[in-house]
Amino acid sequence: MHRHRPITSFLNVRRHQSLYLPPARQWRSSQTTISEGTKTPLPEAALGQKPKSPFYFDTGYALYAKRPSRPFPPPFLSTPSGSFSDPLSTHNRSRDRRSYVNGEMIRGITNGDDAVLVGENFIGANDGVGAWAQKPRGHAALWSRLILHFWALEAERGASVISTASTSLEPNPVAYLQTAYEHTLEATAAPNEWKGTTTACGALLHHVHEAASLEPVLYVTNLGDSQVMVVRPETQDIVYKTTEQWHWFDCPRQLGTNSPDTPQANAVMDKIKIREGDVVLAMSDGVVDNLWEHEIVQNVHESMQRFTHKNQNEAGGDAQEADGRMLDVAKELVEAARNIAEDPYAESPFMERAVEEGLAMEGGKLDDISVVAALCRRRKG
Repeated sequence: MHRHRPITSFLNVRRHQSLYLPPARQWRSSQTTISEGTKTPLPEAALGQKPKSPFYFDTGYALYAKRPSRPFPPPFLSTPSGSFSDPLSTHNRSRDRRSYVNGEMIRGITNGDDAVLVGENFIGANDGVGAWAQKPRGHAALWSRLILHFWALEAERGASVISTASTSLEPNPVAYLQTAYEHTLEATAAPNEWKGTTTACGALLHHVHEAASLEPVLYVTNLGDSQVMVVRPETQDIVYKTTEQWHWFDCPRQLGTNSPDTPQANAVMDKIKIREGDVVLAMSDGVVDNLWEHEIVQNVHESMQRFTHKNQNEAGGDAQEADGRMLDVAKELVEAARNIAEDPYAESPFMERAVEEGLAMEGGKLDDISVVAALCRRRKG
């Protein structure tokens, strides 16, 4: 079926080739399967914490890497480090291969050079800049993962103070990201120097008091060209989406080595009132470079409809209470983006932008593809 491009306008900007390494064109990933799950791992100490917010995310994620993720650099195969001055590390026990920094398990999951984090009130998708793989001591995946890890920790600490139903305090996710950035700089400094840069995109679920009730509100923070989009499935409307931040074509704003960007100076935070039943998507540019926004919305709507019909037929009960909806949404979005990414003749948003820049290319853009899908729900009782 022919894919129709929406009418768009473009801002032409100067490209600085000295700072940008274009990816090699290829049309098949070495990975053949999509990784999936509902939440990313948490340390044992965080598993038993009592939730404080009246709202939460029902979640699912799916990942597809253009090439296998590089192992985190040595000396990760040692006991957990006790401070930033100690090596980044991993347990040396045969059954525990998780990575640690500063004595804590690094949260989230790596996907190629991307990283995602999926929690009950915070989701994020970071895109590490793959060109660092060609540089000595370059490791973009480490940077994307550490930024998310420290960001989630700061959001969690903030929530412990402000997430009770009676408080009127507001979270400050840009400040959380700034602290995460500073911790990552410290963790990757000498003697364990590792270089890299990453975009950062996250959504924090909170609440506001309206009349006699509590209503959900979303704090979205973005730096770069990953994207958060809020979709209202019943009307197929886009309630909100972030705006890409580029220095020039295919060179987004990014945090890390030699980059002038910082969260405090360059991150954009928006506060959006949402509803129960809205779907919040956190996506790396492997999705938005290959699918237009109307295709993403249609995919979400159709995926949820299929899930509802399937569960009504199989269980005869209330499909709205069934788990797994967001997992299906994430998987089907990743598969749709992958199909375009691996098609050298497909029309794609990335191709359209490249043509507007005067570059001769066609087809999708093969890249790491990461999707977190989160349904806003109210806690019972």
